[in-house]
Amino acid sequence: MSLRTLPLLFLNLGGEMLYILDQRLRAQNIPADKARKDEWTEVDRKRVLNDIISTMFNRKFMEELFKPQELYSKKALRTVYDRLAHASIMRLNQASMDKLYDLMTMAFKYQILLCPRPKDVLLITFNHLDTIKGFIQDSPAILHQVEETFRQLTEIYGALSAGEFQLIRQTLLIFFQDLHIRVSIFLKDRVQNSNGRFVLPVSGPVPWGTEVPGLIRTFNDKGKEVKKIEFKHGGHYVTAPKEGSFELYGDRVLKLGTNMYSMNRPVETHMSGASRNLASRTQESIAPNPLAKEELNFLARLMGGMEIKKPSGPEPGFRLNLFTTDEEEEQAALSRPEELSSEVLNIQATQDQQRNEELARIMGEFEVMDQPRQSASKGDDLLAMMDEL
Repeated sequence: MSLRTLPLLFLNLGGEMLYILDQRLRAQNIPADKARKDEWTEVDRKRVLNDIISTMFNRKFMEELFKPQELYSKKALRTVYDRLAHASIMRLNQASMDKLYDLMTMAFKYQILLCPRPKDVLLITFNHLDTIKGFIQDSPAILHQVEETFRQLTEIYGALSAGEFQLIRQTLLIFFQDLHIRVSIFLKDRVQNSNGRFVLPVSGPVPWGTEVPGLIRTFNDKGKEVKKIEFKHGGHYVTAPKEGSFELYGDRVLKLGTNMYSMNRPVETHMSGASRNLASRTQESIAPNPLAKEELNFLARLMGGMEIKKPSGPEPGFRLNLFTTDEEEEQAALSRPEELSSEVLNIQATQDQQRNEELARIMGEFEVMDQPRQSASKGDDLLAMMDEL
């Protein structure tokens, strides 16, 4: 397991989240002069994206994120994205948040599987950052935050060896290996099978610095080539035209990680039968977990670095539906397997009271202002919140 995987995982999933939210906000846009109080406008879309991106690239948060550390569970990371998605006036219910997270994870899994070289995961990340910069081009302060993160990526990952990038890619593939959620865009483009597994291509450019397959060379003990054998590889490969740029501005060449929602296409997700059975077998235990304290520490560090903007005054926030209709959203909530709900951990409130109080304080700063909670002690409120996630 690579200790340098978490920043790449977080930034790429965050980029996919922003792509999806931008597409849905555009689809639900109403001209400002015709919009009712509870309807989205272009101003609202920009405000939501600015608030989420500003929170996502917060300096303190990035400092914690870039520290060498192991990946934690999918559910622990899901908690961070739940809070990040609500870092603005936008509100998502559970079914829409589930769909959002499914789309994020399957898109990035597809990109990692098709990544030509392990090092190209960095180009995928830069493609996400390039598009994010386009979202906030009218906000110089936020743009500076994103460019600072780019410089951190270049500084930390620019000197890594091919073997270290291979370990990062392997760590990501292990993280995604049990996810087989069908996505309509992938199914229509025939890059995903009906069982949720991706189809790997046997055509296109080979990785930069390699040759098109079809030739075996034999060398003697002096390093001299003594024999050539040609073979049919069964594909349609070509030499890569050039290497993608790893500079702040440049041609990445690789298209993985660019915005596949730039054209207005409806996107649906479906859990295959095999995936439902797998989820049942691999459901995370709600019994005391020896990693529970570590995951709480992880969340406390990450969330402590985030700055969440609460809606000011009586404004409750706007609801965003990732489904075509409210009825579809309600049906999705009813049909989703219980084991895929976002319960994270059962924590004993009496254990490590100081840590619980600190995490309760941090979580309190993330509180979504949808509905008032019943008054309760900080410890009880923390446990209730963790049960809901």
